[in-house]
Amino acid sequence: MMIAGFWRWIALGLLMPLSSLGPVEASTPRPGYSFQAVDSAVASGVSRGVYPGAVVIIGRSTGIIHSQGFGHLAPGNWSPVPDPDSTLFDLASLTKVVATTSAAMLLVDRGRLDLDAPVRRYLPEFRRPEQRAITIRMLLNHTSGLRPSGAFFRRTSSRKRAIALLMLEKPERIPGTSPVYSDINAMLLGLVVERISGRTLNAFTRDELFTPLGMRSTRFLPPSGWHSRIAASYEWRGHPVAGTVQDQNARVLGGIAGHAGLFATGADLARFAEWWLAQGRLPAGGQIVSPATMGRFLEHQPGAGSRLLGWDSPDQAAEEPTLFGSLLSAGAYGHTGWTGTQIWVDPDQDLFVVLLTNRSMNPDVYHSLRDLRAIRARVADEAVIAIEPR
Repeated sequence: MMIAGFWRWIALGLLMPLSSLGPVEASTPRPGYSFQAVDSAVASGVSRGVYPGAVVIIGRSTGIIHSQGFGHLAPGNWSPVPDPDSTLFDLASLTKVVATTSAAMLLVDRGRLDLDAPVRRYLPEFRRPEQRAITIRMLLNHTSGLRPSGAFFRRTSSRKRAIALLMLEKPERIPGTSPVYSDINAMLLGLVVERISGRTLNAFTRDELFTPLGMRSTRFLPPSGWHSRIAASYEWRGHPVAGTVQDQNARVLGGIAGHAGLFATGADLARFAEWWLAQGRLPAGGQIVSPATMGRFLEHQPGAGSRLLGWDSPDQAAEEPTLFGSLLSAGAYGHTGWTGTQIWVDPDQDLFVVLLTNRSMNPDVYHSLRDLRAIRARVADEAVIAIEPR
């Protein structure tokens, strides 16, 4: 299937008009904005080999004001240019906020999940004495004390066995005292959502979140018929792979996990970001979560540093500009993913920035994460400059 997808991309590349080798044109430009500097920053990542392709979408609570695609779905010039509306990207750790955090928030709002309850209330198997103090809140703000990750895929190919190993994880630090970012937190939280809802994380988020928001292309395990419009996120036996999650622990968990596995288009993530800017109001009216609950997830937590519930925020104590750049407000929040994805939301400036790349697909530069960090900060700053009154 993967090899067939490879040749399908070649066929698409041969049939593309030469004009499609450049950036995808933005939808109707809005007067008063110029995003040339934003586009230049994103395009520089393609030209320098930080990532093969990318899309950037900038918007406000009233909708998208800029969208553009760059490069190609896979290395080389034979595959299509990513399209903000139709190209899916492997979101990697954006799964944590787009799916898992949001699902937990819905359950909190419905009174089915208690942020300060011990994890063992919902996962009785998580019962070692060292685990007793770990709460749902600690999973969300990364103060659980659990290690950053574990190579479960090296120990088993069974989802059932991987979950059993996950239940044995012990904190390395006193729970609740300091934030250390951890995939294991989100893996556990995804299982909590499944246990409470009685549905897979895929089914719950699709029915309760993505469908109401109109995020029609967002899902775990995208069907094989979609693979020709998915940006490749890793290589297998010399061929680009699209449509299978890059994270190996997520693969062992069946492609549906709390920390990784979600695929989405830039346009869908714009709808998601607009939902947060609108404090939970749906595009067609009504709400699936209250503004008060959303607000709880955006509060700074004692001992959690810049970590909110699920989200991260600019570190006000940092000596240098962070991934958020230097011009987003102190109330901004966001998240990134290993494959080269990110969402920034700034309520104070009524602004969101979505940048999706496939950096994990064999970058041509040695320090691709360092280079991507600089691009992320520059894009954020240029987006703020672009929306300033002229």
